[in-house]
Amino acid sequence: MRFKLFLVAAMVMGVWTGAYAQAGGSAAAAAAGPEKTSGFGKDANYDSLQAHQRGGIAFTGKVAVSNGMMPWDPIPVVVTCNGKVRYRTEADAKGNFTIAGESSNDMGSEVVPTNASVHEVTASQMIGCDVRASVPGFKSTSQHIANLNIMDNMDLGTITLTPDEMATTSTVSASYATASKDAIKRYDKARAEWMNKNINGAEKDLQKAVQIDPKFADAWYELGKMQQQNNKMQQALASYQTATTADPKFISPYERIAELAAQKKQWQVVTNATETALTLDPEGTPQLWYFDAVGNYNLGKVDVAEASARKSLAMDPQHLAPNTEQLLAVMLAGQGQYAEALQHLKNSLTYMKPGPNTELIKQQIAQLEKVVPQGSK
Repeated sequence: MRFKLFLVAAMVMGVWTGAYAQAGGSAAAAAAGPEKTSGFGKDANYDSLQAHQRGGIAFTGKVAVSNGMMPWDPIPVVVTCNGKVRYRTEADAKGNFTIAGESSNDMGSEVVPTNASVHEVTASQMIGCDVRASVPGFKSTSQHIANLNIMDNMDLGTITLTPDEMATTSTVSASYATASKDAIKRYDKARAEWMNKNINGAEKDLQKAVQIDPKFADAWYELGKMQQQNNKMQQALASYQTATTADPKFISPYERIAELAAQKKQWQVVTNATETALTLDPEGTPQLWYFDAVGNYNLGKVDVAEASARKSLAMDPQHLAPNTEQLLAVMLAGQGQYAEALQHLKNSLTYMKPGPNTELIKQQIAQLEKVVPQGSK
């Protein structure tokens, strides 16, 4: 029993501190501007993802929105091979995205398993796969990766998003269509300020937008993001919650609410937010499933938490949601499934950056290796 408690207690600290540091809530992210605030985007793809994809081959493309403005949030771009997510990245504020793959001598046309690290994928292994954007409330066209892309043109072209009139939720609130002209004017001005990396100016214009139109959910949401980037966490949480009150079907604020509530260890608030979001959009995102796992685990609902963690991990080959594999290992160790917990901990070391958390994991691996028979899987 002492072994289990030590493992769980130590790992939970690492799980949460690592999660918040990469979830978009730091003041450092604010200074970086729109293309860096999520840790991804045109520039951040190279900064963040090259640590995982250390090769010279990269596909590029663009996401465009028909009859509409680009969302403020980074747009998820997913590579699917035979129905399985093989790679996940994000488009920046201008719609540009990069899919980085290792170079390979195997230029065949079949997607084959890799013997490399769990987070790596070669360019040749993406041949035959499809690339699409994943945005609730929108239909996405797709681009097919063929042999030609690797041998000739690495530009995949444009993926187009079109509003889905049949969708039950959206990343754009219905309040945008009914907002007053003056509120829209302030909202558009705030976006321009944000694009110019003037977070304070954007926050002021968004404050004016919601004063003009208190039911403008999109403006409340973006205001919350500016407040969060300026380290005004309580105000940000209030703005996100106001956005959901103004439009309960507006999905974007729920993940942010879960993030901030988790920081404060308000686990019921976390799961309320994630459950609502996943009801609106059952596919979810790796981050949403991760927060759902964290919240349910801390509420004692281990079976639900494990299912959510596995869902997050399965759809997140680049590990954009931090520490999911560590959290899953905690759950498995708590149930006495030491061999699988050990394997997940070893996997996590292949993609985590060196630091206190990696040292903690190494300690836990050493501890588990004492009780797992050699050669066990």
